[in-house]
Amino acid sequence: MLNVSELREMTREELVQKRRDLEDELFNLNMRRSLKSLDDPLRLRHIGREIGQIMTVLREDELGIRRLAERKRSVLDNVESDQNESEAKESGR
Repeated sequence: MLNVSELREMTREELVQKRRDLEDELFNLNMRRSLKSLDDPLRLRHIGREIGQIMTVLREDELGIRRLAERKRSVLDNVESDQNESEAKESGR
């Protein structure tokens, strides 16, 4: 289970994807619970809380209370921007 400071370091896309994954896991656990008892029934509570924390962090970002991390740049982004700059210089000659 992630703490809130770790969630705030994630980007919006990462948080939305994590929320989807947790909702899928919660659905699957509820289905299994209806058929038989679970090995770790406390996991349901932890998933619900984590979904709530993610939703809170997303809402804080929407309202401007706290900003999320910006999109993380990968090494490939740097290579592409360097290529675009060199192409722009060549076309400007």
